[in-house]
Amino acid sequence: MTKQGSFKKVVRRHAADTGQRYTEALYDLEGLGERVFHEPVAERLLAHLRDHYGTDAVAATKVSQHNDHVFRVDRRNGDPWIVRVFPPARPKAGVEGDAAILRFLARQDYPAERLAVDDAVSEFDGSSVLVTRFVNGGPLPSSTEKLGMMGDLLGRLHTLAPDDSVSRPGGASGDDPSREGSPRQDLMAALSFLDAVDTKVSAVHRERFEQLRDQVRTADYGLGLPEALLHGNLLHNPDHALVTDHGPVAINWKASGRGPRLADFAYLMWGAPWMEGDGVGAAANAYRRHVELTDEELDRLEAVMYIRPLYLTCFDYRRFVASGHQAGGSEGWWGFIDPEHISAAAAATRAALR
Repeated sequence: MTKQGSFKKVVRRHAADTGQRYTEALYDLEGLGERVFHEPVAERLLAHLRDHYGTDAVAATKVSQHNDHVFRVDRRNGDPWIVRVFPPARPKAGVEGDAAILRFLARQDYPAERLAVDDAVSEFDGSSVLVTRFVNGGPLPSSTEKLGMMGDLLGRLHTLAPDDSVSRPGGASGDDPSREGSPRQDLMAALSFLDAVDTKVSAVHRERFEQLRDQVRTADYGLGLPEALLHGNLLHNPDHALVTDHGPVAINWKASGRGPRLADFAYLMWGAPWMEGDGVGAAANAYRRHVELTDEELDRLEAVMYIRPLYLTCFDYRRFVASGHQAGGSEGWWGFIDPEHISAAAAATRAALR
């Protein structure tokens, strides 16, 4: 079979596994880089803010550890803003949804970033822009105290009763704008990462590739479990939470929406054992002050804990193979889905909650 024929076969398999038409699956695989990565020109952004908002924006500084499209914008006529210029592939409706959730959180007095202006969403060079107030804070402490803060933020969030303004599904990382929504979309994105480099995987490494792919296809994404308003990525800081003089504040709500609360909690608990001290106990006890998980949630905790780690593993797998390497199983990112770690994290979490 020719190389082109092999790729067509991959696209057809991807379409069958994701429920897409062939053309949709082809776009899913070929347009990944363009959809995920975005680097706006700072000077053009400042000009847009001055024209659209009439503000005297004088400097735009990148502030995210993981994205090139998040800026601190300093203004002569007011406090700084945080400005997110999302990739052009992200629909404006998605960014309007972010703003709607931030308005809801403000009404609930939940500790989140706040919109900078009423008209917080605009369009610039084919991208949608969101402006929020700058949160004057720093990273959460690198200790079990951090996990306690995260567990408390998550538990408080999951007790809120969402109204019709926050009805969209959430929980997926949302790095690929075509895969925003429920946690299942993280698994669909992970499949895209793998299938995009399928034809580059050598015969020697094919078995390990197929095992990873099958693990993604069969993962538990929390269907039927109790739902809540999710943050979608409340583990790392300073990109997702900051500590201020008034306590911790959750930021970056791109992945937020309604979904199985266990997906949010499981991701936090997956990361807890890597913290010195009893990170699992600190996070679980803080969360339990607000939310009591059901027996079914505790039973499925270990399986659901794989969702985001599988996404992260497949993201790195694609990047590694696309750069001309073969993934043999010794690369550090395989540790994200180490079954011993996940099993131990789930067992420790159940013990802390029970």
